[in-house]
Amino acid sequence: MPVTKKARRLGGLFLVLVLILGLAFYPLPQQTPVRYVNRQSGTIQTEKIAGEKWLVWLYNNPVGEATLFTLAKRKILSSLYGKMMDRPASAKKIEPFVKEFEIDLSVAEKQHFSSFNDFFTMRLKPDARPVDTGSNILVSPADGKVLVYADLSVSDFIVKGYCFDVFSFLEDSSLALQYVDGSLVIVRLAPNDYHRFHFPVNGTVSPLVRISGSYYSVNPLALRKMAEIFCLNKREFVIISSPLFGDVVMAEVGATMVGSIVQTWQGRKAVKGMEKGYFKFGGSTVVLLFAKNKVLLDTDLLTNTAKGLETYVKTGERIGVGIE
Repeated sequence: MPVTKKARRLGGLFLVLVLILGLAFYPLPQQTPVRYVNRQSGTIQTEKIAGEKWLVWLYNNPVGEATLFTLAKRKILSSLYGKMMDRPASAKKIEPFVKEFEIDLSVAEKQHFSSFNDFFTMRLKPDARPVDTGSNILVSPADGKVLVYADLSVSDFIVKGYCFDVFSFLEDSSLALQYVDGSLVIVRLAPNDYHRFHFPVNGTVSPLVRISGSYYSVNPLALRKMAEIFCLNKREFVIISSPLFGDVVMAEVGATMVGSIVQTWQGRKAVKGMEKGYFKFGGSTVVLLFAKNKVLLDTDLLTNTAKGLETYVKTGERIGVGIE
């Protein structure tokens, strides 16, 4: 019996489906664990990554990469997931998440939450994150793992041979020129971190600038494959004009499954340690840029970064000093 054109098409589609499924389940490459320095103890620890297998698949599998570029990096997916985390039904996810990542809720202002995002964006008790109030002290704007670079013009960023592109990041050539040989601080917030961010210095705040972009993951597992992610993702920034630190760029960068970046500050005055805003569900990043000779970043952070290690810091903790 002759094979019809329809049968041949179906056979071809079946073979394509088998090929796609074969690629989708192709063994993933072994990943080097994400290690960081616990600043308090001085020990090197391994990060427990939420959705690690999913991340590795997205950035290291042909079908995963296709999914990443067609769906996972897009706003609609992160927005939909963010809305799901706003629903009361999402509250059932809180207890397992707290247990898995050993989150200390004793420092939270409240203990009962109406949704997962209500838990995720929780405020802490006023004394939970002491702020170093020294007039010349730069403090961390968030809880997270930090990388620091004293001079962007001579520093490898994440991947050897790749430099942080301040022009692409700011999308403002005249502004970027002020920071090409300046200093960079990157604080990466994992999903299990406290997700409110705070002003790192005192000063006067400029109007907010919003730059549209994608929603790639900012986890090191993704950055190893795409070091330019920070210049591709959605971001928002202000300039804090400080008598000591000069014009400091403070930027918040979105990421996969970040429902939204919410700015809560009002007015033109920045007070060190004062809340600036928060991220809804997902890991995210705060970036600080300083002009040349405006800040001396702490030696331990520079040393760890040079070794390819992030350092875990908390909001309000000293990370550098201004240069008078």
